[in-house]
Amino acid sequence: MIMIRNIQSLLFSLSIAFIGLCCNVAQSQNVYKKLVWSDEFTVAGLPDSTKWSYDKGRGCPQNCGWGNNELQFYTHNRKENARVENGKLIIEARKENMEDAKYSSARLVSKNKGDWKYGRFEIKAKLPAGTGMWPAVWMLPTNWEYGGWPQSGEIDIMENVGYWPDSALGSIHTGAYNGMKGTQITSGLHITDLSTAFHVYAIEWTPEMISFFIDNKKYQEFKNDHKGIDTWPYDKEFHLLMNIAVGGNWGGKFGVDDKIFPQRMEIDYVRVYQ
Repeated sequence: MIMIRNIQSLLFSLSIAFIGLCCNVAQSQNVYKKLVWSDEFTVAGLPDSTKWSYDKGRGCPQNCGWGNNELQFYTHNRKENARVENGKLIIEARKENMEDAKYSSARLVSKNKGDWKYGRFEIKAKLPAGTGMWPAVWMLPTNWEYGGWPQSGEIDIMENVGYWPDSALGSIHTGAYNGMKGTQITSGLHITDLSTAFHVYAIEWTPEMISFFIDNKKYQEFKNDHKGIDTWPYDKEFHLLMNIAVGGNWGGKFGVDDKIFPQRMEIDYVRVYQ
């Protein structure tokens, strides 16, 4: 998830990006077609432990809200926050006291159970709604060979903030381009039914480019400029993360509406092609 320090810079850059996207939509290249990993969420109960682990607690040594001042406590093996039912993975944010937090949620990770260099990554999901929600589907490096965040990179396949309900965003963070500096590479699409309908969020990641798609419509390309790891650390394995954050530097810019809980992100499937 984007670690935001310069919100005004981000919103300005996004407004320019959205203006430019209206007439520059392409279809998916489908570079990768062989299915190599998937979860169709067919077995009810806790998420499949052979494919998913959990990030737990508040993050950082001093409960720093995972570096973003988020308000939730991420639980582990708790059906109230992460479960499979009716063929969908449910990640649910709840208003309840949990340890030192007033909200609970879950963050699932495929690290050391699903790690890839290059491929097409598809996630079909329906998002939560309401001020204070910050759902994300994203990728982090598995081994951090180039150093800590953001030097080793981050790929945000989908992010949304509840106070901006009709926007689905994709972002890139590297040493040169990142939220700490307000230089992250971010674009998105305007979609009015993110919380009431399922959409397919995807990237295609090759040695030369990362392309972003929603429902097979390409809205952003990030190209390898061959200037080194500061701009392209994407030649190492990454893994998937899926979560709902509550509040935080970006998601909580306008506070949290406690009347909306519980809120859920529903995931129909996760598929990886190479």
